Amino acid sequence: MSLHSLHPERVDETRMQAYSTFGPLLIHALAQKLARCQGVRELDKIEQSLVRLVEETDVAAPDAEAMKEFAVELVVSTLRNAREHPDAKQDLEQIEERRTEGRSEDPDTLEEQLQSGLEDSFPASDPPAVVSTAITGGSKDIVGTDEVLRRKKEARRKQSETAD
Repeated sequence: MSLHSLHPERVDETRMQAYSTFGPLLIHALAQKLARCQGVRELDKIEQSLVRLVEETDVAAPDAEAMKEFAVELVVSTLRNAREHPDAKQDLEQIEERRTEGRSEDPDTLEEQLQSGLEDSFPASDPPAVVSTAITGGSKDIVGTDEVLRRKKEARRKQSETAD
């Protein structure tokens, strides 16, 4: 059944059913796309903006406050799911939040401190292990195919001489 064949009295009812059915699906898809592209922090901003929009909208309906609560619930749950999705882009850690007070920001000073720390830790407290790779029983001569054939031929010749 298409929109043109819909009875005029059912247009508004069908429109509301379409909005209520597809609205959450569209919001969910958009939130996941945003989470993949922009990151979780951007979703926080969107959530605040959407909740404010719902709360500030004047709705002329008997159950306006309940409708707003459901709308906020939809926004919050949809964006929570988008944040938890494995494809969501995670924001980089804020270095400023964990930076040691008084620590230098100069790369040359940091490099010098690193080198000094490495020099102080060298050599390591544990001496290196001594490993022997010698094989007991002496070494064996490694011979090629020609040498093997020559030795077999010589062994057969000696065998035939002793048999005579």
